[in-house]
Amino acid sequence: MIQIAPDDPTRPDVHQLLSEHLADMFATSPAESVHALDHSALSHEAITFLTAREDGVLLGCGALKELAASDGEGRFGEIKSMRTTAAARGRGVATLMLKHIVAEAGRRGYERVSLETGTEDYFAPARRLYARHGFTECPPFANYTLDPNSVFMELAVSPK
Repeated sequence: MIQIAPDDPTRPDVHQLLSEHLADMFATSPAESVHALDHSALSHEAITFLTAREDGVLLGCGALKELAASDGEGRFGEIKSMRTTAAARGRGVATLMLKHIVAEAGRRGYERVSLETGTEDYFAPARRLYARHGFTECPPFANYTLDPNSVFMELAVSPK
């Protein structure tokens, strides 16, 4: 059974997965358009870092970063560092992680969850995943600016 729980982004297996993630981001996007966080940034107190494991084996990771709305009204979350191991792809791990993160956002009373992903073909599966789960394109949020290499998406969240 796959279990999703808070974890330490500096654990060796997680560190390796995040290093692969960053390497792929820099290989597919211009450096100024890479917004992925490394393991030390994912350790920040405003970020809840999660892993999906089965019998202790790492299958994937994701994070929820708390943000304050620019209009001063409420908090919302940003999905960061969604990644599935090569061996676990096609098993629904990303869907499980996404649902877990959205549910956590609802438990926290967030009004929405936002994310940034790339425009390149490499990111097409991620964009399809998010769209299948109700995310729609939106303007840049938080400290992001318009970038031809970025797609911004959001989902309204129902408080739980």
